[in-house]
Amino acid sequence: MSELPPAAAPAARKYSLALRIWHWANSFVVSALLTSIFVLFVVLKMKEVGPKFQEVLQKEGVTMSLEQIRGLTRIVSHKVWDWHIYFGVTLAVLLALRIVTEIAQARSQRFAHRLKQAKGQSAEGQPFRLQKSALVKYSYLAFYLMLVVMVVTGLGLIYADDVPFLEELEHTIEEVHNFTMYLVMGFIVVHVVGVVWAELHKDRGIVSDMINGGEPRT
Repeated sequence: MSELPPAAAPAARKYSLALRIWHWANSFVVSALLTSIFVLFVVLKMKEVGPKFQEVLQKEGVTMSLEQIRGLTRIVSHKVWDWHIYFGVTLAVLLALRIVTEIAQARSQRFAHRLKQAKGQSAEGQPFRLQKSALVKYSYLAFYLMLVVMVVTGLGLIYADDVPFLEELEHTIEEVHNFTMYLVMGFIVVHVVGVVWAELHKDRGIVSDMINGGEPRT
């Protein structure tokens, strides 16, 4: 009796479960980091909230100077900074997991493979498709590099007070960290606009693919 041929392994989905979890977790953490910066430099801006705090306290019969009010806002700002650091460390862990995911997942799901495919399609002169565009893939690569810079400089700022050479470079590290933050914000805006544009035109399904994994790929 002849043996039956082994069943073919199911084709891997476009995006692995690990990558999808990473994508949404990373989106949440980056959003939380940017929100904490917004709270620190906009919501808790001393020139604006100081007089308002004084006004509220005076109605309750409490008189405090702006310096005393500043001391109260520092308590809140320090707590927000603590959360900013927690989310920053979480981002560092997520970045490490992204590297592991890239190595461990199926070849067809790897970013390097999709970038190579996009470059080949661009070279063949195929019509522009946002989902497969090499330009879009390179923008993701730039985003990953931004995350690396954000994480490295962020960790440098965390340990600047404990490491002498980092303390000497603290100002430069902070400037690079802040500049990269603006680049990340710019990427997020372009990314969201691009996804919305794609969903409304010929490249529909980008969001659903990142939720359910998309159609299997070989």
